[in-house]
Amino acid sequence: MKTAAWRWALPLAPVAAFLAVFYFYPLAAIGQASLARAAGGLGEAVGQVFGSAALRGVFAFTVWQAALSTLLTLAVGLPGAYLLARFRFRGQGLLRALTAVPFVLPTLVVATAFNALLGPRGWVNLGFMAAFDLSAPPIAFVNTFGAILLAHVFYNTTIVLRLVGDFWSRLDPRLVAAARALGASPPRAFWEVTLPLLAPALGAAALLVFIFDFTSFGVVLVLGGPRFATLETEIYRQTIYLFNLPVAAVLALIQLLCTLALSVVYSRLAARAAAPLSLRAARDTRRPLRTWRARLGAGLLIGGLGALLVLPLAALAGRSVARLEAERGQSGPVQRGFTLAYYQELGQNRRNNLFFVPPTAAIANSLTTAAATVGLALALGLPAAWAVVAATPGSNVTPERDAAYTAGLALDALLLLPLGTSAVTLGLGFIVALDTPPLDLRASPLLLPLAHTLVALPFVVRSLVPALRSIRPRLRQAAAVLGADPARVWREIDLPLVGRAVLVAATFAFTLSLGEFGATAVIARPEHPTVPVVIYRLLGLPGALNYGQALALSTILMAVCAVGILAIERLRVGEVGEF
Repeated sequence: MKTAAWRWALPLAPVAAFLAVFYFYPLAAIGQASLARAAGGLGEAVGQVFGSAALRGVFAFTVWQAALSTLLTLAVGLPGAYLLARFRFRGQGLLRALTAVPFVLPTLVVATAFNALLGPRGWVNLGFMAAFDLSAPPIAFVNTFGAILLAHVFYNTTIVLRLVGDFWSRLDPRLVAAARALGASPPRAFWEVTLPLLAPALGAAALLVFIFDFTSFGVVLVLGGPRFATLETEIYRQTIYLFNLPVAAVLALIQLLCTLALSVVYSRLAARAAAPLSLRAARDTRRPLRTWRARLGAGLLIGGLGALLVLPLAALAGRSVARLEAERGQSGPVQRGFTLAYYQELGQNRRNNLFFVPPTAAIANSLTTAAATVGLALALGLPAAWAVVAATPGSNVTPERDAAYTAGLALDALLLLPLGTSAVTLGLGFIVALDTPPLDLRASPLLLPLAHTLVALPFVVRSLVPALRSIRPRLRQAAAVLGADPARVWREIDLPLVGRAVLVAATFAFTLSLGEFGATAVIARPEHPTVPVVIYRLLGLPGALNYGQALALSTILMAVCAVGILAIERLRVGEVGEF
């Protein structure tokens, strides 16, 4: 038992050291520094938080908007998951790729996309104003609760499509056929056969969506406006504007504990979804759309998904090449044709801004940071994923393996924690903690890759774990019988079989690094910004030209992310993968 434990525990040393130094230590440092400012220490800060009706309301709203967003995401995603799981049609891979693009886009790009579609000067409002001769935009979208919900559905629908759809596609349809043969109606067969088998994947998807919505920052801040506050935005407000670090630290701790509890439950559900069942290859369970009703239903569903997930991005690309000017005697802008001027102006500094950084330099910074992130994330993620699989082989856990199984689930949950940590808190923790040798990294180019690796590592592990679990144990056993040691088994059996999954994980890490904004905005040096930081600067400057440049740069970033997602779809290992 001890030998088996060491076999999976030893690969944890690198990732454990990384999380200890660059995650837990900065959080502890900023927590200590924050609570030191309170005269009564932790007790006083906790009393301020729980004694404030406003802050209790912030927590309640955080849970409420996350729960409602999750329900709406499931309502939108489940029909799409069924379509992708049970039917085969032309353009299916392209649809999967396009619906995944929003997930890796930075919040600023998404906010700009929705503004381009539904904002005061968006295509929809411009169309209504031109058609009905209106003097003001008829649709008020920005700074509404509906904008928050819609953006969350926009971001997270792909999680349901992938987690639930992929698992659903591998359920043996003969189980439902047997229930029907015994007299069960289609609804009863779904309720009593399909749904219980689908429950672990459905629960895991719902929990993951809830975690992302619970920790949402940019969506609430940019699209929700000052009227709405979640834990994440309140941490930002208490830190940046009120400089009330004790309250911010307690709020961050509450958020972290909630995320940890949710992550533990998610890990257990994900392990159950990987348990041995009567599964078949997706290519054997999908059937073509034979009837006109099936084709009509599929067309309407694809059209609805396209309108929700693709139309805002198309509106952004369209606005980046559209010239809109105001005519005399009219209060609203009218379309004046198309232009590439915004793209041509990307390298120009017309206002002689002292803080101007050419977008080409920002692109180079982003590419360099992303490449370093890929190296770090893979070096840490590969052994961590192997350890998770070795400790949690599935649901067949014997009593003597309970300790290892529990440890594996704990590791899986801990690896998700950075996703639920306030980017503001983590960025400040980097600045406070990493300021003395040998960890004085505040001016180091490694600071951004380290922060981005924390964000990418959970996705790398979740991309690799299903691929590693798909390897038949008999292959490893045969190699061991022939005299191969564990290192050689890993090198010559596991690694070749998960090679494509490694490429998928690398592409995920690269794409996520390109779009990361939250932590980058806090720790990036002004002279070395990334693309999202430059977009944020351009959006904050007055004038149509600066806004147009932000649109152009956002479109370029969106195109790069789309290429990355298309590459992931081509490299995915058959039906294996969670994202």
